[in-house]
Amino acid sequence: MKREFIFIGPPGSGKGTQTKMLSKDFNLPHIDTGSLLREEVSSGSEEGKLADSFMEKGQLVPIELVSKIIKNRLLKQDCQNGFILDGYPRSLEQAYALDDILKEIDKNVFVQPYVFYFEVDQKQLIERLINRRSCSVCGAIYNLKTMSLKDETKCQKCGGNLIRREDDTEEVANKRFKTYFDQTAPLIDLYTKRGLLIKLNASFSIDEIYKNLTGAIKENVHS
Repeated sequence: MKREFIFIGPPGSGKGTQTKMLSKDFNLPHIDTGSLLREEVSSGSEEGKLADSFMEKGQLVPIELVSKIIKNRLLKQDCQNGFILDGYPRSLEQAYALDDILKEIDKNVFVQPYVFYFEVDQKQLIERLINRRSCSVCGAIYNLKTMSLKDETKCQKCGGNLIRREDDTEEVANKRFKTYFDQTAPLIDLYTKRGLLIKLNASFSIDEIYKNLTGAIKENVHS
């Protein structure tokens, strides 16, 4: 049976970590919109070149173009048994665009997508973000407050330098949360009304959240 999972949640809620773990265990492709756009740009495709023309100016990539890139990705062979969408859709407009995409690619198969919403207190999220560090080499994520590191300047996996993202400040974080809740919060109501939303408390440890996530999948998703 094909499985389609959609993950939404505010910045710093841990979606990326959990979706990568789930992708590995369920053997489903993890599709992160930001990474996908960067890969498309690097590939030199027509869509990538067009997306880059907006991104290099600091502008948002038009929803029609993002939808086309998402659709092309979901049509690939590795998505035939399902996929994990991380951070998309981010607005009602994108949600309706995704509806059209799924209707087209799943026209011969009945598939019920499941939407997991990561809930975390905003103060806790800001604390996570300002203490977050990422490896400049392999991209591994660390949190200086919740993780015990022998050396807070070096990656425990590859030895690369740990850096703080430019937008991981309290001021920027608050702006990101406002944008998130203005644009993405309405998705909670949409998917709740459709009976697709599954809420997860993302304030626990990585292992506890993953245990609750896989438990929710077993409880709610029919095999």
